[in-house]
Amino acid sequence: MNASRITLIRGWAPGLPGWVIAEHGRSYAREWQFGAGFEAKVAEAMGEWLGRYDPARDLLLTAMLDGAPVGSISLDGSGPHAAAEGARIRFFILSGAARGLGIGRRLMGEMMGFIGSAGFDRAFLTTFRGLDAARHLYEAQGFVLDSETLDASWGRPLHEQLFRWEKPGP
Repeated sequence: MNASRITLIRGWAPGLPGWVIAEHGRSYAREWQFGAGFEAKVAEAMGEWLGRYDPARDLLLTAMLDGAPVGSISLDGSGPHAAAEGARIRFFILSGAARGLGIGRRLMGEMMGFIGSAGFDRAFLTTFRGLDAARHLYEAQGFVLDSETLDASWGRPLHEQLFRWEKPGP
């Protein structure tokens, strides 16, 4: 795959949320043995978010290669958490073939630009221990590990992590 042929789509387009949900299901089943419950949670969370999608505060950003999605990341800036905790980065996924080509870095960079232009001073995301490539991308953008807790809600015990970002001062 040639990363220079990647284009980014900002916002919702027919079928893109379905791809994000399906790719989460495929990837996490293959790499972490997550089952249907995980994919259902992703679908439910994405559906709830898209139902209140505000293009001034929210962003679905998808990397496309020859018209097909190969990666995506979202910002939830309109949820009930936004006032107290800031915007939430969610649904970050790359197809297996898209990994290691700089696409994740490009998606994160564009997302951070949107966070700034939307006026957010803070952002956060949740992930779990073991997703080291993603963690590297988060930390490169200034996210800091805030907490880690053992969580079994995904069908097996994992160390869920909370990362936070704050806009640098003057």
